[in-house]
Amino acid sequence: MTTKYNSPPLSFKEKVGYGMGDMASNFYMGFFSLFLLYYYTDVYGISAAAAATMLLVTKIIDAVSDPAMGLIADRTTTKWGKYRPYLLWMAIPYALLGYLLFLGPEFGDTGKLIFAYITYSLIMLAYTAINVPYSGLMAVIHPQSGERTKAAQFRFIFASVGSLVVGASAKPLVDYLGGGDELLGFRLTIILFAILSVAVFWYTFAVTKERVTPKKHESSIKEDFATLLENKSWIILVFTGIFVVVGLVARFASIAYYTKYYMGDDGTNIFLWMDETTLIISCGLLGQLFGALITPKLVTLFEKHKLMFAINLIHALLLFFAFTISPDNLALTIIVHTLGIITFGIAITLLFTMYTDCVEYGEWKTGNNSAGLTVSASMFSLKFGSAVGGALPGFILAAFGFIANETQTPESIEGIRYMFNILPGVFFLFGAILILFYKIDRAQLTQIENDLAQRRN
Repeated sequence: MTTKYNSPPLSFKEKVGYGMGDMASNFYMGFFSLFLLYYYTDVYGISAAAAATMLLVTKIIDAVSDPAMGLIADRTTTKWGKYRPYLLWMAIPYALLGYLLFLGPEFGDTGKLIFAYITYSLIMLAYTAINVPYSGLMAVIHPQSGERTKAAQFRFIFASVGSLVVGASAKPLVDYLGGGDELLGFRLTIILFAILSVAVFWYTFAVTKERVTPKKHESSIKEDFATLLENKSWIILVFTGIFVVVGLVARFASIAYYTKYYMGDDGTNIFLWMDETTLIISCGLLGQLFGALITPKLVTLFEKHKLMFAINLIHALLLFFAFTISPDNLALTIIVHTLGIITFGIAITLLFTMYTDCVEYGEWKTGNNSAGLTVSASMFSLKFGSAVGGALPGFILAAFGFIANETQTPESIEGIRYMFNILPGVFFLFGAILILFYKIDRAQLTQIENDLAQRRN
C-alpha cells in the first residue's frame, strides 16, 4: 500500500464537502424514515401489515447487494479513485428512482403493493450503489484516525442538517404543493429533494480526495469475508448498530401517528409554519446536529465504546420516562425527544468512526484493506435495522387494530404509545449492553496506526 505521509489536516472545504454527501442521502432517507410508512398507509392506501412486511422482505435484496457493492468498490480502479466515481455515476439514477417511489399510480390494492415492492427495492439498490462507496471513502480520505473522526463529525453534522431540512419542510411542502391532495404533495416534494441530492453528490465528488491508495486487491472474496468475520469487534459493532438504528427509526416512523392520533395534532400551525408534528421533528433533529458537533470533544475524554454505552442507556431511560407524558404536554414531549436525539447524534457519529477503526484493524491483521466490504457489510446492518425499525410500528398498528384516518380505539392508542416510546427504548437498551463487549480501545488503535505507518513507509 502507498500512502501520502505527513498529509496536512483535511481542509475545512473538504470536510464540508465530504459531510454534504450524507446530507444528500438524508434528503431521501430522512424523508423515508419520517413519512414512508405514513405515506403507504394514510395516503397511498396500503394496509399497515402489508407495508410493514414489504419493508422487511425487500431487505433480502440488500443482504446481497450491500456486500456485493463493497466488493465491487474495493476492486474499482479509475483516475478518480475507488469510491468517489460512484458519487458521479449514480446520482441521476438515485434521483429518478426516488421520484418513482412516490409516483402513486392507481393500480388497485394488489397492484399498489406490487408497485411498492418494485419501487422500494429499486431505490434501495440505487442507495446502495452510491452510499456504500461514499461510506468507504471515509476510510481512505486520510491516513490518521483523528482526521477521519473529523470527517465523520462533518458527515453527521450535515446528515443532521439534511434530516432537519426534511423534518422542518417536508410536511408543510406536501400541504402547500398538494393543495389538499397529499398524494400530489408527496410527488412534487420529492422532486425538490431529488434535484438537491444530485447537485450535492456532485459537489462532494468534486472537492474530496482519496489519500490512502490501497495496493491492488489480491485476496479472494472468500478470504475477504473470512477475515471480516474474524473481526470480533466489528461483529459487536454491527449488532449494536442494528439495535440503535431500529430504535431510532421505529421512533421516527411513529411520530406522525403519535402526534395525529394521541396528541390530537390537526395540522394547525403553532410556531411559525410548523404544526406539532413538524415542531417535534425539527427540535429533535436540531438535537442530533448538536450531538454530532460535540462528539469529537467527547471522544477525547472517553473511550468510544464506553461513551456509546452511556449515551444509549440514557436514551433508553428517557424513552421509558416519555411513556408517562400526557398528550397535552407538548413542551415536555419536545424536551425529552430532543435530549434523546442528541444522544443518537453522538451514537451515529461514533458508529462510523468505529467502523473505519475496524477497517484498520483488519488491515493490521491481514495486510488487506477491505474498506468497501467492511463498510458495506456495516451499511447492510444499518439498512436492515432501518427496515426493521420502519416495519415494527406497522405490525404493532395492525396488532392493536389501527384503522387509518379513523377515530382510534383505546387499544390502538395504547399501541401507538408503546411503539413510540417503549419499543425504541428497549432497542437502545440492548445496544448499550452489547457494546460493552467491543475490544478496540484507544491504546490498541494507536498501536495499529503506528504499525501501519511503518508498513506503508
